[in-house]
Amino acid sequence: MSLVALAFVAVGLAAWPVPVAADEALWTLLRGGRQVVLMRHAVTTPGVGDPAGFKLDDCATQRNLTDVGRADARRAGEAFRARGAPVGRVLASPWCRCQETAMLAFGKAETATPLSNLYGRSEKSAGQVRELEALIASWRPEGAGGNLVLVSHGSTILALTGVSLAPAEIVVVTPRAGERFTVAGRMRPR
Repeated sequence: MSLVALAFVAVGLAAWPVPVAADEALWTLLRGGRQVVLMRHAVTTPGVGDPAGFKLDDCATQRNLTDVGRADARRAGEAFRARGAPVGRVLASPWCRCQETAMLAFGKAETATPLSNLYGRSEKSAGQVRELEALIASWRPEGAGGNLVLVSHGSTILALTGVSLAPAEIVVVTPRAGERFTVAGRMRPR
């Protein structure tokens, strides 16, 4: 088989939808609360990383969500509400695309520097991963036991979990006492 044919097969398999049964098991887990949801920001303008000279306090200098990305973010939030998955705290990377994804999906976002983009910043990886592991380990929801939502970048989520997500896709992790966490599964809310 040629390399081109193999590439098409790989792309096709990567785009294959998650089985509905797997989605249902994760929604059941999320309805029970006390989970941590790591969500990659939704679709952005084309490119990788950020333009040279970008500024965190100036969204016009960054790659931002497209209309498709905004619609995907809204759909993710709608899926959580429709499935009765309680959302407690929502933290997002300082990058505008993460803040906007969180606001459109969940209506709130606190800025959390440990969720910052690691793309092109691998020297920060070990420290940020330690901070995120501590954040996950310390998650103690108040009241009804909502889920902690962390909106970040593909590079950051990959460094933490070993899972490479598509835009607006999520990976659910379960905090464990005395352990890092367990990856419960991944899905694209729809």
